[in-house]
Parts: sequence; structure tokens; C-alpha cells
Amino acid sequence: MNIPAHAPLHLLHTAAVGTLATHARQPEGFPYPSMLPFAPDPQHRPTILVSRLAEHTHNLHADPRAGFLAVDAPDGDVLSGQRVTLLGNFEPVDSTPEVVRRYLRYHPDAERYLVLGDFTFWAMRLERLRYIGGFGAMGWLDGADLDPLPPLGFDEENALIEEFSRASGGDRTLELLGADRYGADLKRAGARERFAFDDAKLDFQTLHAALEVCIQRHRN
Repeated sequence: MNIPAHAPLHLLHTAAVGTLATHARQPEGFPYPSMLPFAPDPQHRPTILVSRLAEHTHNLHADPRAGFLAVDAPDGDVLSGQRVTLLGNFEPVDSTPEVVRRYLRYHPDAERYLVLGDFTFWAMRLERLRYIGGFGAMGWLDGADLDPLPPLGFDEENALIEEFSRASGGDRTLELLGADRYGADLKRAGARERFAFDDAKLDFQTLHAALEVCIQRHRN
């Protein structure tokens, strides 16, 4: 069944926690699942922050192939909710100021782990994914089909965030965590929300206009 790529894309921006399944070293070959927070990178790939001492980190060093499950079931009914299973390879990501800054917007409590010095970022290079949006709404996608457009640059995203902060009039209950060509990730009164655009925004001007609409709707 064909599914729209924007459905799993938005889900990856809605969920804050996922299940990582690595290949266990002992006993060898068994799936080793663990739950951990993640943030979508500019290409919507799950970015995780893991300790070098963690079992799943050792597993990834030995075999980077992994599965990753994200779920959105706000009423607790998982079978009726949305979920996406990602298959691919996790790769280490340099802890550049841009990567750190973006991750901490989504997970500010992670700053205490970065101070320890033994935590590193990894991002998933997608091969395939399977999305289930409820009974009868499911299908496979190639990783490259998730988003064929060039990602938004860090400088462009930061400019939008600064503009959003000014336009919201200093409202601290409404924060823009991240923006991309398909939507905006918000934190409203401490809760994370995804504001989906009506269509893909291909340039900075249309992105800016879409965020203005976002602010107006959340003020009402």
C-alpha cells in the first residue's frame, strides 16, 4: 500500500522517545532493544546521545545495523496509534556547536550528560522504513523517499527561531524547537507539538510566512 512520506516524517518530529534495537554481542546476534530519547536532525533522521559505556553503543561499534521504533499513541492505544519502524545504519556524529545546540533545544536536560564527556551523538542513515497509521494504513518506503528536498541549513533554522521568538512577543510558554520545509516543532507549556504545513516550503520567504501562521494559530 502506498503511503504519503509526510506521515512518517511528521511522526519522527512528534515522538520524543524511541526504541533502539541493536545486534547483541553476547549472546551474539540477538536483538537488543533499549529505550532512549532522540531528536530529528535536519534530514529527519533520529539523532541519539549515548554513553560510550552503554551496551547499545558497544553493539553499534561492532555492527552499525539497527532498527528504530517511534510511536505516537497519546491515548495509550498503541494498535490504533501511529508508529514507524526504521531500518538502517547508525553513524557517529561530531559534537559540533550546531548539533549540540539543536539537540539541547529538544532535550535540555541532556546538558548534564554532555558535561560528563563520555556521551556521543549518533544518527541513523535510513535504508527502509515501515509506517503504520492505524488499521489498514500501512506500507514500506525507501529511506531516500522520506524527504527528497535539500535540508534546511542550521543558519536558516536559527534565523527562523530568532524571528519566531521576537514575533511571539516573549511568550515563554511557546517555544520553537526546530523548523524544516514540512513543519515546525513546538514546545507549548512544556509539551511538545508538531505543526504541519499545508505543503512543502521551498524557500526562506514561504517558511517565514508559514511560521507567522503558526504563531497566530497558537495565540488563539
